[in-house]
Amino acid sequence: MPDTASFDDLIDGYRRFRKQDWSRQRARWSELAEGQSPKVMVIACSDSRVDPAQIFDVSPGEIFVVRNVANLVPPFETTPGLHGVSAALEFAVTQLNVSEVIVMGHGACGGVKAALTQPFAGAPPGQGGFIANWMSQLDEARERVVAEHGTGAEATHALELECVRVSLRNLRTFPCIPVREAAGSLRLRGAYFAIADGLLHLHDEASDSFSPVEA
Repeated sequence: MPDTASFDDLIDGYRRFRKQDWSRQRARWSELAEGQSPKVMVIACSDSRVDPAQIFDVSPGEIFVVRNVANLVPPFETTPGLHGVSAALEFAVTQLNVSEVIVMGHGACGGVKAALTQPFAGAPPGQGGFIANWMSQLDEARERVVAEHGTGAEATHALELECVRVSLRNLRTFPCIPVREAAGSLRLRGAYFAIADGLLHLHDEASDSFSPVEA
């Protein structure tokens, strides 16, 4: 396994980017300085192994990305609070007018494993409490998965897929989503990236199943 990058490695990487990629796409960067107009929003996990830009091989400005623990979308709420995912979603859909929103889960997800095994149950904020509270969004799905699969590897995989389904359902609780779906101007998609074999699986809404994309 390669060594992880240090801060100095990141700065070296920036220098390579500035000399190579930025220079090669200077016109594109100048265009992007005037604004962005991505057509796709991707909601992905913060996990360091699943960078959407790398997986989908896109250029700067092509996708609007939100990443958080376990690629979760909380349900629509009007209670006071700092609703980061909701704000990003609202901006992408109502201001950027993206035509597609993709929720991308992945294999070996630490957040999903925490939801399944609940190691932080009862922990105070700052000692696992934030994680436990965030992953409680999967409690209902967890109960179904544990009842059918237990708490082993099969259950983890099943809950990773359920995590995508939960976020898709929660997306439709936002008033701006169903009206655009009905008008045909927005489409929701589910995806799952298997780190071990590099396969991307897409969710079929009719069958509620995931199938690999042909390479």
